[in-house]
Amino acid sequence: MPSQPPASDRPAVARAVADLIRALGLDPRAEPELRETPARVADLYAELLAGLDPAALPELATFPHARGAGDELVIVRDLPFHSLCVHHLVPFFGHAHIAYLPGERIIGISGAARLLDHYARRPQLQERLTAQIADHLERQVAPRGVAVVLEARHLCMEMRGIRKPGLVETRVVRGALAEPRWAAALPARRGGVPAADAER
Repeated sequence: MPSQPPASDRPAVARAVADLIRALGLDPRAEPELRETPARVADLYAELLAGLDPAALPELATFPHARGAGDELVIVRDLPFHSLCVHHLVPFFGHAHIAYLPGERIIGISGAARLLDHYARRPQLQERLTAQIADHLERQVAPRGVAVVLEARHLCMEMRGIRKPGLVETRVVRGALAEPRWAAALPARRGGVPAADAER
């Protein structure tokens, strides 16, 4: 993956926003509310794009998993998230459900939320975000199965183009969790809303 520009270069971002304001025909002299907008937007993007910094990758606590007689499915449901559409740089937001069948190790209880937050804080495709979380879990703890489901509203669809609301679902289901016997345990697809299967 190519190196990313530093999200902390706030002066450069502020200059670019000031240029954009002028290109849009806006005049901070006539609208004094705009005078601090470039600096505010630079601060905003530094926070929203914190996931571009490789040093920000969360260190997840992991623990040995003493497997019992039965399968122990771990599901973290309804985690809120927000990200920026890579095509238009406007928000998409919703909820994530992250599940895995532990192998030899498990992650700490907040690990799923930390992973979601890290990968969401960059310009994203919902499909890619879904797969990145599953990939990281597989690298970190080698589960016997993993499933990640994201449901989101996209303002690039609601504010422009077709201008219609809708819920987009993406899901990655791998390993043992792709077996039919686990289907009922995973978050159900909402009626009438198609899902994009990033990977089976």
